Amino acid sequence: MSKEKGIPPGWSYNPASWGQRMPIVIAAMVGFAIATYLALFQLKVIDTVWEPFFGNGSRKILTSETSQILPIPDGALGALGYLVDALAGIIGGTRRWRRMPWIVIAFGLAVGPLGFISVLLVVLQPVLYDAWCTLCLVTALISVVMIGPAMDEMLASLQYMKRVKDAKVSMWKAFWGYKEVQGRVI
Repeated sequence: MSKEKGIPPGWSYNPASWGQRMPIVIAAMVGFAIATYLALFQLKVIDTVWEPFFGNGSRKILTSETSQILPIPDGALGALGYLVDALAGIIGGTRRWRRMPWIVIAFGLAVGPLGFISVLLVVLQPVLYDAWCTLCLVTALISVVMIGPAMDEMLASLQYMKRVKDAKVSMWKAFWGYKEVQGRVI
C-alpha cells in the first residue's frame, strides 16, 4: 500500500480520496434538494411542481398510487436516502476503506439500493402511468451515477476484510477499525 496516498494493495488510486468521494457527496446533496422539493409537493406544502417537458407528467407520477405505497411519500424517502448517502460519504478520512470498513460498507449499501429503486421507479413511470417526471428522472440519474464510485470504495474495504480474515486477525475488530488491527499491515 502506498502509505502517503492510502492506496489499497493492487489498486492504482485511492477510492476513498476526497477527489473520489466529494462528487458523490455533492451529487447526494443535489439529489436531497430535489427529492425534498418533490416531497414538499407530495405533502401538499407547495401547490405546483416544476415540469418543463412532460405536461402534467410530474403531477401524475408524484400523486400516483406507487408514490404513496408507504406511509410517507417516496420523495421523502428519497430525500432521507440522499441525506444518508451524503453523511456516509463525508465521514472518515482517505484511509477509511481500511480504518472504517463499517462506514464504507454502510455507504455502499445505502447508495446501491437507492440507485436500484430509482431505476425501478423510472421504469414504472411509462409502464403504469404513461407519464414521465423530469425531476424524478434527474434524481434517478444522480442515483445511478453515484453507484460506481461508491462500489469501488466498498470493494477496497471488502478486499481488506478478506486480507484480515486470511491473516487470522479479528474481523470484528477490523470491521470497527480498532487500533490494534490498524497497526498491522494487512
